[in-house]
Amino acid sequence: MRNTRTPSPTAGAAAQVARDAILLIARIGLGVLMIAHAKLEYDFAGGSITEAGTLFEQSSVPLASITGPANVLFEFIGGAAMILGLAVRPVGVLMAANMAGAWLFVHSNDLYAMDHNGPELVIALGLLSLTLAATGSGRAGIDHLITQRRHTRAAEHDANEAGRHS
Repeated sequence: MRNTRTPSPTAGAAAQVARDAILLIARIGLGVLMIAHAKLEYDFAGGSITEAGTLFEQSSVPLASITGPANVLFEFIGGAAMILGLAVRPVGVLMAANMAGAWLFVHSNDLYAMDHNGPELVIALGLLSLTLAATGSGRAGIDHLITQRRHTRAAEHDANEAGRHS
């Protein structure tokens, strides 16, 4: 016997609320971790963004004098954007690329290395970044508010155009 019941609108709304809550928690978690990591790099660099290049040079990161400071700034600004739900898709892609670079140049030793500097964390952060890039901010983010406003303006414009032509 087949189940012919259709899901209730309440169940759909509850699922959407749960999805939005999960995306919000994931965004906040990722954003906090990225900001904390930027602060750690800044502190290790002696409280100087430009000296972050020296840290990157020690790890043989290409163009260290540029990529070091850019990385600290990106992790801070990108982390804040993630928390706010702003530009989540492009920031997620950039964070994933950033974590791939961290894996390749800094955390390239064996998985679960005893020195606690293995790539597990950067792999997990990269995958979370890609997931958020694919899903977007959810309704509890600035991206959703921007999209909603655009749709409202487009509908108003269409209604005004239809009124002129009738």
